[in-house]
Amino acid sequence: MSSPKKDVNLDMQLLSKPGSPTRNGDTIVDDNYDPHLHRNRPHPTTNFETLVHLLKGSLGTGILAMPQAFYNAGWLSGFINTILIGALCTYCLHVLVQAQYALCKRHRVPILTYPISMKMALAEGPQCLRGLSKYAVVIVDGFMIVYQLGICCVYIVFVATNIKQLVDVYLVLDVKLHCLILLVPLIGINMIRNLKVLAPFSSLANVITFVGIGMILYYVCQDLPSISEREAVADLGKFPLFFGTTLFALEAVGVIIALENNMATPKSFGGTCGVLNSGMTVIIILYAGMGFLGYLKYGADALGSVTLNLPEGEWVSQSIRVLFAIAIFISYGLQCYVPVDIIWNVYLADKYKDSGKKQLVYEMLVRIVVVITTFLLAVAIPRLGLFISLFGALCLSALGIAFPAIMEICVRWPDQLGPGKLILWKDIVLILLGIVGLAAGTYTSVRDIIYSFQ
Repeated sequence: MSSPKKDVNLDMQLLSKPGSPTRNGDTIVDDNYDPHLHRNRPHPTTNFETLVHLLKGSLGTGILAMPQAFYNAGWLSGFINTILIGALCTYCLHVLVQAQYALCKRHRVPILTYPISMKMALAEGPQCLRGLSKYAVVIVDGFMIVYQLGICCVYIVFVATNIKQLVDVYLVLDVKLHCLILLVPLIGINMIRNLKVLAPFSSLANVITFVGIGMILYYVCQDLPSISEREAVADLGKFPLFFGTTLFALEAVGVIIALENNMATPKSFGGTCGVLNSGMTVIIILYAGMGFLGYLKYGADALGSVTLNLPEGEWVSQSIRVLFAIAIFISYGLQCYVPVDIIWNVYLADKYKDSGKKQLVYEMLVRIVVVITTFLLAVAIPRLGLFISLFGALCLSALGIAFPAIMEICVRWPDQLGPGKLILWKDIVLILLGIVGLAAGTYTSVRDIIYSFQ
């Protein structure tokens, strides 16, 4: 992917050329420039490859944590709110992609990253927000890096925990030692440098994931207790944990923006039957179904991953653990792509551009350091369910809900906010929802993490 700094430089160059759009007050007048027609990606992905990456980016450890999430919400509340949160995530992603497209069109640049889009939007939005534009890149990049590193930490803990259950039959080892054994293979898969090469791996991981989900449902659907034995609506104090876990599970904003930016036909991403809606529909159905059936089966005993609830001595359950360990291990490379891309392309690549062949060495060192960082965090806090809820609430409430709403307000400011400024009020509600979700979810998760060590 190209550096966001280069995108901004290109933007400034184009705006200074004859024929560029002109300012009318705070609004730049559009012409017929279509950013999608001017993209030149070195390894563009097809619609199918993008859909495969989208499914793999969302069908990870999150779906396996849904039974425990439903325990924190209740079967009825969990089912309804999973659909609502899924619809909200999808809508906010559409808002984000459309706002980025409007900025690209307005400024006659083919592509903009999330942080640069946020900076440019704030600079052209309400006067009270313009001062924040100089901090936008660091803030968005910070949330994005923390979130994606959090996913990678969860993946390491998940794979290590499931391998431990398999190996414990023959040799009992600490889960931290299993994390250490995974370190070299994880560094190896993180050496893959573009999404095109990762596509076959994502396809394999998707096949393994769907087979594994089918096998889990085989266990879960046996001898189901009466629904009357489970709470329809759980205690409200546990709902922030449900919200954080579900948001973590459904929202893959970092990967999704990277996917849209890397498509050969980006117009196919949105739309009623586009890649985003098609992928998210499948994902929401699977998450709601797994959460409902898993909670119905295991109730309060549902663990941070439903694979940990499966019988330990049966070969089928052991096969499920192996399948998901392989699938999540493969997915680590896709999830790690985003933080490496930000850290290297935004902050380091330009510093080493004159170093010749050493530039590749420096990039490889960055990739190794990122993997080691996620390993150390995973070893420090091996609490899978609480890890998931924390990173979902902390980062995705901002990245997936509040920031897209802020960007839409700025892009449409001041005279494109709809009748009675309906879009403004709608986005204010989304911003408040994001802030409440961030505060409540983060507080609850951190509190429970502290309690778990006592």
